[in-house]
Amino acid sequence: MKLVRGAWKLLVGIKDALVLVAMLLFFGALFAALNARPSPASIHDGALDLDLDGTIVEQPREVSPMALLSGQDVAHEFRLRDLVRAIDAAKSDGRVKAVVLDLDHFGGGYPEAISEVADALGRVRASGKPVLAYATAYTDSGYRLASEASEIWINPMGGSLFMGPGGSQLYYKGLIDKLGVDVHVYRVGKFKSYVEPYIRTDASPEAKQADQQLYGAIFDQWREGVAKARPKAQLAQFLTAPDKPILAAGGDIAKANLAAGIVDKLGDRIAFGKRVAEIAGAPSGKAAGTFNKIDLDDYIAANPAKSSGDAIGVITVAGDIVDGKGGPGEAAGDTISKLVLDGLAKKNLKALVVRVDSPGGSAFASEQIRSAIMQAKAQKLPVIVSMGSLAASGGYWVSTAGDMIFAEPNTITGSIGIFGIVPTFENTLKKIGVTSDGIKTTPLSGQPDVIGGTNQTVDAIFQAGIENGYNQFIGRVSQARKMSPERVNEIAQGHVWDGGTARQIGLVDRFGNLHDAIAEAAKRAGLDPAKVHAEYLEKKPGRLEQLAAQIARNSDDDDADTQGDAFSRIAAQRRAVFADVLGEVRRLSNGAAIQARCLECGALGPADPSPRDVSLMDAILAKLSL
Repeated sequence: MKLVRGAWKLLVGIKDALVLVAMLLFFGALFAALNARPSPASIHDGALDLDLDGTIVEQPREVSPMALLSGQDVAHEFRLRDLVRAIDAAKSDGRVKAVVLDLDHFGGGYPEAISEVADALGRVRASGKPVLAYATAYTDSGYRLASEASEIWINPMGGSLFMGPGGSQLYYKGLIDKLGVDVHVYRVGKFKSYVEPYIRTDASPEAKQADQQLYGAIFDQWREGVAKARPKAQLAQFLTAPDKPILAAGGDIAKANLAAGIVDKLGDRIAFGKRVAEIAGAPSGKAAGTFNKIDLDDYIAANPAKSSGDAIGVITVAGDIVDGKGGPGEAAGDTISKLVLDGLAKKNLKALVVRVDSPGGSAFASEQIRSAIMQAKAQKLPVIVSMGSLAASGGYWVSTAGDMIFAEPNTITGSIGIFGIVPTFENTLKKIGVTSDGIKTTPLSGQPDVIGGTNQTVDAIFQAGIENGYNQFIGRVSQARKMSPERVNEIAQGHVWDGGTARQIGLVDRFGNLHDAIAEAAKRAGLDPAKVHAEYLEKKPGRLEQLAAQIARNSDDDDADTQGDAFSRIAAQRRAVFADVLGEVRRLSNGAAIQARCLECGALGPADPSPRDVSLMDAILAKLSL
């Protein structure tokens, strides 16, 4: 017994020690975060350090303290408008001696977000202030930013290859048939390709035609942007026959990049840091390659958005449109509609701007958000829509509430169509000798029956419901765009358009960014655009969430390592794409039955899987490796 009691005391002691260590680590991290919070007063002469170790998004997701405590990796997300505001402020700030782009861990962004940041960097460079970029291997989106730099550096052990939009899409029809799953698809629109992976083994000719048009337009704009910023760069051969310049350089990709004028300098991070130090100065007693830095978070805090003048409300519809409630970065119907209605009731808004950056999702939630926005019109307020990187399917449904729609040539929009998918498993069960039977008092008893299959009555009702939803969608667009339903149907059919084409066919009114939309809203309200401010209708993160975000950023800084060469970068991107695909399947199976969602949109944006999807991918790969 003494031995048992002794062992028990030892175990309790170990448990108490572990709890104590965990508490010390937590409060240590908390103390570090409190002391590292952005401070406007800490801005001193140096280089504005744009260490973009994540993705550029319209609205960052909230960092959960529980995610940190559970040890999950938290992706770093940069709010587009904050990043652009900081870059523009740096242009005329004498304390900022240079702007430095560190793109070694850049996760990318949708084409329009990348273009907006690139344009801001171009304005800094045009002002005569140095802009210097560094990476071991540039991605397509990373190079679009770097192309605006006055000096582009690349690690001699790295090198950049350019992919262009496109690639493979998984199709599940063969697996579904082997498993005996019967997938009931209800849709309208010959271009509504979101459901094709479940009913085909390859892309339909219509889907390929639409994708070729969309991807070609987006890629042309990327090439034009790079050519304008770097007119002497010999980029064409790297896009059409990249093997030739690389073989000519003996397989040295970085050397081939330099010979083509794609980059200006070869050098490692130490050499790059020394070059920046020549411009911005270096702190004494620090390691070689260190330079005087201005932290981005501090600089954003030192240059807050304007808050004086009349208020123009801005509601952000960013991320997947889903039913119910949700946090930032997810357009939850209940949450967004409440933010709009509360803003109209409690704030003295003079107009409303709807900032849409969504591939769509639930048709019900899309209409819920649109209905809330229509209350602004009921109060005689001007309503202007500002499309960000994408406003497709449900994102366009929401946009029909606007008096005017702004977009950019790179904006991805359209995809006017809806669908529903219901899988049933009667044939799967038969494979293992399981059948089903029962009493049905009506044709709808137990329907949709996932174990016994749907019947003709249910199929007819569901298809009729989808067609009715599509007709509602067509009607909303027809009324908003002042087109005949027949004309809308011609350009709808689930077809996805780039912003330039969307403007030509009447789905968009003007080219312009969020600031242009706010200015237009002010004018329509009879106000001077210079004397208004944007009142963002969004949930402010609590103190715990702010601390969690700060801890996550500090942790990322401490754990940062180099991304590796071009091949490592490409492999990492492909792994992220696979995890994204798994996430798409999960979201479809768990989401709303009737959806207005764009498949093509995901292929043009950053691969930014959730920790849950990464864990699922790792589990699958681990099983496959056994």
